[in-house]
Amino acid sequence: MASDLRKIGVSDDCELAVRIDDYLLPWDIRPPVVMLHGLAESGEAFRRWVPYFATHHLVVRPDLRGYGDSTPMQGDYVYRFAGLGDDIIRMLDALKLDRVFLIGGKIGGTLALHLTAKYPNRVIAVAAVGAPASLTSFNERAPTWRKQIREQGVEAWVRETTAGRLGSSLPPAALDWWIGLMSKTKASTLEAFLKMVPSVDVTGELPSIKRPTLVITTTGSGLGDVASVKAWQETIPGARLEVLPGDSYHVAATDPDVCARKVREFFDRVAT
Repeated sequence: MASDLRKIGVSDDCELAVRIDDYLLPWDIRPPVVMLHGLAESGEAFRRWVPYFATHHLVVRPDLRGYGDSTPMQGDYVYRFAGLGDDIIRMLDALKLDRVFLIGGKIGGTLALHLTAKYPNRVIAVAAVGAPASLTSFNERAPTWRKQIREQGVEAWVRETTAGRLGSSLPPAALDWWIGLMSKTKASTLEAFLKMVPSVDVTGELPSIKRPTLVITTTGSGLGDVASVKAWQETIPGARLEVLPGDSYHVAATDPDVCARKVREFFDRVAT
């Protein structure tokens, strides 16, 4: 088997689409790696990361509830952040995966931190890449985004916000690819999801994380300067911080090769 797309029911109203990348040799199997994407993305956000892990790990890339090829959510659906975590645990159970390495980008990294705190027996180590610990600062931005999406559509919102998200380092073709990926998200899913976003705050959970943790950010991240990221990162016992140069907050997208190598090396050290 190589890459496979499966549908896994996690509740009465949702099937998660899950990309499974399996290039393993039967005698050289290490723990699986689960990759959690961010707002308005899908598991395809990590496509460049797959070659760095798939030679020795089963790679699992779910589309979070409402996103990608998963069941779209209606605009009046009430997202719960903890519920997103429950979806991932049900997915792991369905795939019979006991303990995994976790990687998350943007709010997917926030979710990965939450899962590591709440389900330490299911996580070997975690990497939060361009992830905020709190999204309460989106209290004003999120309603404005919802209004723009309702009036102008998803693609208009994606295009207007891409510079802040991806910075100035990517060529036009790469920006177009990311705009295309994110613009596939259903407007109803974003309407519902963005209502939840300003309530997301895992800072209180961070001190309880007992698994090896890597945090990656950039010098010019729009989600928080280095000092503010370091402040919450240091509340995680033994956590390591990597700071890359750049003005992107979605560093998993703008610097996938550098980030993937750093995360793989971190996981390899944990496993030895």
